[in-house]
Amino acid sequence: MLMTKGRGGGTGAGLSRVSGALLAMSRHLEVRDVLKTIVVSARELLDAEYAALGVPDDHGGFAQFVVDGVSEEQWKAIGPLPRQHGILAAMLKDATPQRLADVRLDPRFGGWPSAHPDMSDFLGLPIADGDEVLGAVFLANKRCPKPQGGCGFTAEDEELLAILAQHAAIALTNARLYERSRELTIAGERARLAHELHDAVSQKLFSLRLTAQAATALVDRDPARAKDELQQIALLAAEAADELRSAVVELRPAALDEDGLVATLRTQVQVLDRAHSAHVTFASHGVRALPAAQEEALLRVAQEALHNALRHADARQVDVTLTRHGQGARLRVVDDGRGFDPSAVRRAGRHLGLVSMRDRAGGVGGGLAVESAPGKGTAIEMEVPGG
Repeated sequence: MLMTKGRGGGTGAGLSRVSGALLAMSRHLEVRDVLKTIVVSARELLDAEYAALGVPDDHGGFAQFVVDGVSEEQWKAIGPLPRQHGILAAMLKDATPQRLADVRLDPRFGGWPSAHPDMSDFLGLPIADGDEVLGAVFLANKRCPKPQGGCGFTAEDEELLAILAQHAAIALTNARLYERSRELTIAGERARLAHELHDAVSQKLFSLRLTAQAATALVDRDPARAKDELQQIALLAAEAADELRSAVVELRPAALDEDGLVATLRTQVQVLDRAHSAHVTFASHGVRALPAAQEEALLRVAQEALHNALRHADARQVDVTLTRHGQGARLRVVDDGRGFDPSAVRRAGRHLGLVSMRDRAGGVGGGLAVESAPGKGTAIEMEVPGG
């Protein structure tokens, strides 16, 4: 029987933990989140001190390598990522499981850096999608009494890790497809922004040229009108500068991976506040780190709502707030602009990005609400469930 006992009880507890691990894997859409969930789930289920998962590159190293059970300080002290050699290479090239009583005694063992934790019993399996090996997951130092000269990891542990590896292959493949789809979406958004930028700035520059020509013709015979035309030139130049600044903000890659959602949103709001005559504010309260897909969706919805408020609604005040909501978060973008009738917008097919915002919210298990009325401003609210 595969699951006869669990750490917390009998068969039911063990199956519940397996089910929870598989659901956690399927919940994430970002490759990095999937890798981390696999590693944490494997270490907890099999009660090991250490777990790691490596995704190979095409140059004898690893494109990604995720660990659990090693502190951040230890990981930094260990140094560069391992190469594809020894036992790791065997799992990647031959797609064979490895269960060892003492990894240090294996003839393929080549040592490890001085800061590396000491490991003995070892269990590793490849993660494969058909004939393609996507990576390798391994555990070390089973927390249990070891049989004399034997491995703490059992055949049942190997069978359980094999089940996790099969589901990990599905989760990884789905995450890769999602990231590829997102890349195509981002490329499409950039093309849309480039088109908008071209149209908006071209119109402004065309108006500038005509107004400058008119001012030149009026300088001698009607100085007062020429002065009015020159003031119009100054106004058009300022509007063109606003268009350019807004486009730069939207085209610049968000620093979510490095800075997190709160810092990224705060920075973008500060830039928009400087670039526009409207007053744009940001406040955040108690927000925890969220799954990467949810953070990106929140950021993109905030950007779309800010774009609408600043470039279409003639808002003078825009307030962005991000607060904790249960295990997730709630985003609100409120402006005092011209507002609109949401039902009339839907009937006319002019959605001001609302369809895109709702799709983004729904795609990460969240929801979107819109409150607006002509002359009453607009409030966009989005909630995500967290991880």
